[in-house]
Amino acid sequence: QVQLVESGGGLVQAGGSLRLSCAPSGRTFSVYALGWFRQAPGKEREFVAVIRWSGSWSGGRIYYADSVKGRFTISRDNPKNTVYLQMNSLKPEDTAVYYCAVHNLRGDPTAAADFGSWGQGTLVTVSS
Repeated sequence: QVQLVESGGGLVQAGGSLRLSCAPSGRTFSVYALGWFRQAPGKEREFVAVIRWSGSWSGGRIYYADSVKGRFTISRDNPKNTVYLQMNSLKPEDTAVYYCAVHNLRGDPTAAADFGSWGQGTLVTVSS
C-alpha cells in the first residue's frame, strides 16, 4: 500500500503563488508517476498535472491541463521523494481541494480512472 500526504494549501490573493507538496510513504518503490487533481465545490474532480520518472508517455513525462499551462509547474525532488506543484498567477477559479494520486503507468496520463492511492487533499482558496 502507498499512502500520500498533501500539504501546502492555504488562502492567497489573486495573482499570488503557492507550492503544494505530495509525499508518498509505504510501498514507494512501486510509485513511478504522481499527478494532481482538483475539485471545486459542486464540480467534478479535474486533472491538473502529472509527472513520471520512469519511462515516458507518448507526449512526454509531464502533462498539464490547458487551464494551468504556463502558470503551474509540477516537479519531483528525488532525494526527498516528494512531488511539488508550484502554482503561480493564481486565479479565483483555481480555488479547490487539490489531491495527489499515483498513476498506474498503463492508461491515460490524465484520466482519474488510471490513478489510485488518493491523498486526503489540501484546500487552496484564492480570493479576488
